[in-house]
Amino acid sequence: MLQDGCLDDVEAILSIHVIPSVPTGAIASRPGPLLAGVGLFEAKIQGIGAHASSPHLARDPILMASSAVVALQQIVSRETDPLEAAVVTVGYIEGGKAGNVIPETAKFGGTFRSLSNEGVSYLQKRIQEIIEAHAAVHRCNATVNFMEDRHLPHPVMINDEQLYKHAKRVGEALLGEPNVQLFPVTMGAEDFSFFSQRMPAAIFVIGTMNETLKSHQPLHSPYFFIDEEALPIGTALNAAVAISYLDTQIVKNCEEPPSAFAS
Repeated sequence: MLQDGCLDDVEAILSIHVIPSVPTGAIASRPGPLLAGVGLFEAKIQGIGAHASSPHLARDPILMASSAVVALQQIVSRETDPLEAAVVTVGYIEGGKAGNVIPETAKFGGTFRSLSNEGVSYLQKRIQEIIEAHAAVHRCNATVNFMEDRHLPHPVMINDEQLYKHAKRVGEALLGEPNVQLFPVTMGAEDFSFFSQRMPAAIFVIGTMNETLKSHQPLHSPYFFIDEEALPIGTALNAAVAISYLDTQIVKNCEEPPSAFAS
């Protein structure tokens, strides 16, 4: 959409996302940085297989992968400022199907996150360097794919302060001031952040936590369940923010003095 120019004349953009950590009937957000930037990676390791009784004949991709997975955590613990947030997570490891065979190949992958776009770039650079270096130590070959052809690293989501304040006022008018909460910065990520790089943008979360319905399970959990009473709140917020924003722009334009005609 951005590349095709579909949003070139858009003045502002708002997004909403359900969240089970906020009670149904409440919304939350904050100005400035809200969500982390994120990228994906997958490493494929090529070694030499052998029987488990003859490890000296192998170039063990499982051992190499295990070593690299541990080393990746040192980017956060030893290369990242303790006052800055960064996360490297390996979410899967695959390799081999028999306990008595060292396989030829292995692969693992995950995500990397930071609260600065510079941090995301640094993590990506170091992930590749560390995996390739550990492959060399273990006499294996490694390729690291950041899958940018289908998943570009997402930038940090930054809420525009003025748009946030506008949406906050609308939310307070709809739901009452106590039901508009300050949301903590989180290492979750959203591709909506690409819009925030091009125009004033803001994202609010819509609470779905209802203890009676047990709708408090985290996002992306197999037990996630939404309290549908939250859906009209999100709809009303989106519509009211858009209408009130357009109204303020009309008033603003009417108050501006007419431009002088050329003589």
